[in-house]
Order: sequence, then C-alpha cells, then structure tokens
Amino acid sequence: MEKCLHFAENKLAMKSTLLIILLLIIASGCDSKVTKQEELKNSKKVQNSSLQRDSVLFIVSNQHTYGDTDINTSNHFAEIVLAFDVLKKEGYIIDFVSPEGGAIPIGYLNTSDSIQKEYLYDFEFMKLLKHTKKPKEIESFKYAAVYYGGGGAAMFGVPENREIQQISASIYEKDGIVAAICHGTAGLVHLKTSDGKYIYKNKKVNGFPDAFENIEAEYYKQFPFSIEQIIEERGGDFVYSKDGWDNYTITDGRLITGQDPTAAASVAKKISNALKNRKK
Repeated sequence: MEKCLHFAENKLAMKSTLLIILLLIIASGCDSKVTKQEELKNSKKVQNSSLQRDSVLFIVSNQHTYGDTDINTSNHFAEIVLAFDVLKKEGYIIDFVSPEGGAIPIGYLNTSDSIQKEYLYDFEFMKLLKHTKKPKEIESFKYAAVYYGGGGAAMFGVPENREIQQISASIYEKDGIVAAICHGTAGLVHLKTSDGKYIYKNKKVNGFPDAFENIEAEYYKQFPFSIEQIIEERGGDFVYSKDGWDNYTITDGRLITGQDPTAAASVAKKISNALKNRKK
C-alpha cells in the first residue's frame, strides 16, 4: 500500500513538474513574441523620429590637385562651414559624402572669420571631414536635401560619379531639394531625373561663371568642362551677377544655387525655408 501511495505521489509530482515546464515554455514564447513586438515598435519609433527630423547631405570631393598636375586644389572651407553653421543651428542632421569616402582636402581658409575659425578648431566637426561617407553607405530616403560644396576640387570626382548622381536624383524626385554653391554646380551638370531630362533643363541655374575664371591659367585648362557652357548647351538658363562676390543666389523650384562663397549662408537659409514650406 505504501509503495502504491509512493508511486502515486511520484506520478503526481512528475505531472506537476511537466505542467510547470510547459507553462514556462509557453510564457517564454509569449515573452519572446512581446519582446519582438516591442523591438519592432521601438524600431518604427526610431525610424519615424529620424524621418521627422530632416537630414541634409553635403557632397564634397577627394581631389587634391587640378587634374593630373601638381597644382594643389581643395574643397572651399567657407562654403562648407557657413552653410553647415546655418543648417546646424536650424536643427538639421548633416552628413558628408565623397566619391571615395574618408578624408577630404580643405583650403581657401580665412581664420579671421569667426565662424571659420570656430569650426577649424572644432574636433567633432573636423572629424566629419576626416571620415566622410562613401556613396554606398548612403541611404537616400534619409535625406531631404543635398548641398554640393565648391572649391576647385568640386570639378573632379563628383560630377562623373554615378552613385552620387543616383543619390541626388532620388532625393530630388521624392520632393527633396538639390542645392549647390560656386564650383559645386559642377556636380549638377550630368544630373538627370528618371525621365532622362537634366535636372536643370528650362530652369535658372547659378554657379561660378567663366567671366570670373582665368581661362588662360593652367588650373582652368585642367577643368573637364565649363560649368556655364555645359549647362547652357543642355537646356539650362545659366544666370549670374556681373558684380560678383555679392551674395547672389537663384531659386528655381527645388533647385537652389549660389555664385560664390558670399552666398553660402544664403543658400543654406533657402534650403531650410524650402524644407519648412514643404511641410505646410
């Protein structure tokens, strides 16, 4: 009799143990589902949050020389930082991309300018220029606008880069802004929309005009094209200030361009205003 009772107790204990294990498995499965649902929910929150705060992509060049010569060139520091400063203060997220990624040459510095001096000694900002992204790292849907920086370097590497062209065209066709300053307009010359038309066709466009270039100089002879001439040949209306260095900009739809460094901050302000108006 005792053996029977002992056996029955063991059997009951075993059933209870199995039931507990089963409940634990079910609970674990439920927790796993809840965790996955929470992760998905949080992921969507993060994605929506990042999309709500517009990002701007600065496009810069890795080129150190004019063509294959030993004449040094670089990205125009003022055209980068004056625009960056405006957009940063407006709350935009800013990333940098270059054809090769990594460090880019900077020049045309004026340390007597307080904004340039501030950013020149800003470790975090300079780190952005040292570690620019490669085109393959860019997800175009994250950006509301692109800004092509200038300087002699902008004439090389950027205009012919197909990946950068695709990024800019994708942003533009999703109601985004395409902007350029000075020689940065070189980045627009090969840029087409999905229907095969140049982005600037029948639009007013600005950039650094031939009238202010030294066309007899060796540096100019290295340029792969004249910004002004090629835009005109392809259906754009290249307009510029004959005075120069007078904060000249042009806005035609979602295409914003500036003539020289004096217009960098104004181009950035127009980018910001255009994005704000887009949300209304």
